[in-house]
Amino acid sequence: MPQKIILDVDTGIDDSLAMLYLLASPEAELLGIAATAGNVPAAQVAANTLAVLDLGRAPEIEVALGAAEPLAVPLRTTEDTHGLQGLGYAVLPLSPRALSARSAAQLWVELARAHPGEAIGLCTGPLTNLALALRIEPELPRLLRRLVIMGGAFNHPGNTTPTNEWNVHVDPEAAKEVFDAFSAAPPDRRPVVCALDVTETIEMRTEHLEQLARAAGSTPHEPIGPADLLEWRSAATNPIVRYLTDAVRFYFDFHHQYELGYLAHMHDPFAAAVALDPALATTRPATVDVELTGTLTRATTVADWAGMWGREPNADIVIGADPALFFERLVTRVGALARRLYPEQP
Repeated sequence: MPQKIILDVDTGIDDSLAMLYLLASPEAELLGIAATAGNVPAAQVAANTLAVLDLGRAPEIEVALGAAEPLAVPLRTTEDTHGLQGLGYAVLPLSPRALSARSAAQLWVELARAHPGEAIGLCTGPLTNLALALRIEPELPRLLRRLVIMGGAFNHPGNTTPTNEWNVHVDPEAAKEVFDAFSAAPPDRRPVVCALDVTETIEMRTEHLEQLARAAGSTPHEPIGPADLLEWRSAATNPIVRYLTDAVRFYFDFHHQYELGYLAHMHDPFAAAVALDPALATTRPATVDVELTGTLTRATTVADWAGMWGREPNADIVIGADPALFFERLVTRVGALARRLYPEQP
């Protein structure tokens, strides 16, 4: 049976690859997509999301616009990481698809009510929309079959401040509301949290892009590297490969600029893979809370692993994964999707 997914994204580079992974996975059924302000403003996120659906020749999937601002602080975006439009060096045409008439929060609530105990929530951006949805429907932790969150950093340095991760940093109040609300979830429905501790081990390298291009049957062979000019753009015959090459190359350049290597952390596609197959991850239960007042540590996710707070666990934190297995699935699935949608013409 297909797994019903409610996807909440702030569509930047790795979010778009997560979307393509879901579209390429026969066990995934996308019920709807919420556009969250984060990597870029909400309107640009929505435009990117619709354009990626076009690229993936997806059926009609409802996309709802989310809140323009976080719950309590001004929006901070990250064009330096994802490019001016959020898709790196890639440019996709504007989609003719229309946005939903309902808000992202309404989308969450009404889809969860329509599919009680069946829908998996997958959040790869800030948690603003989900927090607003919980204010409308506090029963969401029991209505959802499972929730998978890409966010947080526990026994690991942050990627935005020394202690916190980007998605939580953008809207820490929303993250706290979500973790507090899911304290009411049954143990078998605790959120699965894919934090930096593991997602920064999911390192895409140039060989993965080359493998994907071969799987798609795309030509010409286009090895890329840090010496490439900024103006260089892919000439791949397959549109999905061409898009991914231009998008991910920006991500490679960003990580290389900060001396992390010529690679890209695939945070969001990994979370998508875990949403479909939890066996890809090893988890450990903990009680998670979010610091809101610390002068140096605001937006830090804190895990009580030992029960010192006297509160039941409200999350299963991913503590281990097999990156090679994940990339094997990513390359196989997205490569096959690209080949099927855009077969080479004789």
